Amino acid sequence: MSTWVVVGRLFRTRGRIGEFIAEMDSPDPARAERLTTVLLRKSPQEKTFEVANVWFHGDRPILQFTGIDSISAAEPWEHAEILVPPEERAQPEEGAYLHADLIGCVVEERGSVIGTVEGIDEYGGPPVLRLTTPEGRELLVPFVLAMCTEIDVAAKRIRMELPEGLTEL
Repeated sequence: MSTWVVVGRLFRTRGRIGEFIAEMDSPDPARAERLTTVLLRKSPQEKTFEVANVWFHGDRPILQFTGIDSISAAEPWEHAEILVPPEERAQPEEGAYLHADLIGCVVEERGSVIGTVEGIDEYGGPPVLRLTTPEGRELLVPFVLAMCTEIDVAAKRIRMELPEGLTEL
């Protein structure tokens, strides 16, 4: 099942019937409504579930899975990743990139590796790439297409021209 693709994650349980507050890695809020069969993965456990119900509390999707019908059944899956089969993966629009495609990309500037994408954070502005530098420190870089000279997700490489001093922060 390693070919399945991460599309989001569960936060905490909600209510008493085994529902979860979730976050989807998609700019489309309705992405959660298209989930049918998912793989929940929380190391070392992973299990396939059918999505029984999806509804929204504000802008957050609330998910319920067949076979999880109580808080005690849900708690072991808090903070699990949500994965779908590759054929259910949403395709990004032209010029957009899925988080799963960017994770693992090596980011270069002027021919030098500045880090590897470990995650993407969203704070309301442009997404922020969370990099691990070759020295092992964390570096946050805004993912602004105007700063990107090349994005090759197949080769897992992003070339950027960053503002002076950004890598020293």
